[in-house]
Amino acid sequence: MTKRAVLALADGTTFEGRAFGAVGETVGEVVFNTTMYGYQEVLTDPSYVGQIVTMSYPEIGNVGANPEDEEGSRVHAVGMVVRALSEQPSNWRAKESLDAYLKRNGVAGIEGIDTRRLVRHLRTHGAQMGVISSEGLSPLALVERARSARGMEGLDLATGVSTKEAYTFTQPSPDVFTGLGEVRVPAEPRFDVVAYDYGLKKSMLHFLVDVGCRVTVVPANTSAEEVLARKPNGVFLANGPGDPAAVKGADRTVAALLGKVPVFGICLGHQIMALALGGRTYKMKFGHRGGNQPVKDLTTGKVEITAQNHGFAVDDASLKGLAVVTHINLNDGTVEGLAVPDARAFSVQYHPEASPGPHDARYLFDRFAKLMAG
Repeated sequence: MTKRAVLALADGTTFEGRAFGAVGETVGEVVFNTTMYGYQEVLTDPSYVGQIVTMSYPEIGNVGANPEDEEGSRVHAVGMVVRALSEQPSNWRAKESLDAYLKRNGVAGIEGIDTRRLVRHLRTHGAQMGVISSEGLSPLALVERARSARGMEGLDLATGVSTKEAYTFTQPSPDVFTGLGEVRVPAEPRFDVVAYDYGLKKSMLHFLVDVGCRVTVVPANTSAEEVLARKPNGVFLANGPGDPAAVKGADRTVAALLGKVPVFGICLGHQIMALALGGRTYKMKFGHRGGNQPVKDLTTGKVEITAQNHGFAVDDASLKGLAVVTHINLNDGTVEGLAVPDARAFSVQYHPEASPGPHDARYLFDRFAKLMAG
């Protein structure tokens, strides 16, 4: 029997729907994602730790779930909101339904609400803490729970999801395409790269291997001295969740690496590099989450459609004279890319590995390889 569920936001707004996934209650920051597909990659992306994800596309679950599409070791989002849940997946790769997948991973969901109204509300009033509950509590009680929950600012979530031990990664992408339907053979390994795990996605490691990297993944709190002792050809700063300014010691560590070895940062790694240079970051109103964000490369004039997932951004004014802003978001003008040529370092706010999303920016992994090759 379908159970009633309620989504309550900290500002007092409530939505009534039906429970799916794990029955119970969950608390998190309510955000929205505009991607039409790839919900399993979204759910397992460690950047979604502590967040309840609203999918703006109305029908979700039609391709089920499978082990191959997971970006992390488990589901990291704490809740899911959808308009219409597809109970019968129709895809040859599906091993189970989305409902069964969330049940097995202990993640609560709510379906049957007006997600268009919810997304418009979050765009107007901002991402905020919320509660999904199927425990029969009054909406007013749930609103109070949402109001008392701690927000994302000041939280070091990256250290919590980072690997505890260093490990090597040598697997290329399962199917490496040029974008023209041609299979590209992964390059022979010629670069030793140390990747900082702030909550990285598996696809990033695959693409580093594809361009000829032997990757050693290290915990977020690994010192610059330990990394330099490995004599790497380059250092990769991965994505991750939470407030970049709260990741303990990360800015000082990266500052000690800049100028000594080529550095490539993505998403949280981009923000940490900005902090290492002396810049600042800030919490956005509702962030960028989805696979359709237009980004302009200021060095070429080219526009790329990109995949993104972040709730913090870099303050461009704080980086004047410290770095070159190379990319901007065409929707709101926020910083999307930085370069420090003298230090052989660059970073982007968006996700060139996509997963899910367009492949416009995958060339950035080749750019990192060329930087390491000198």
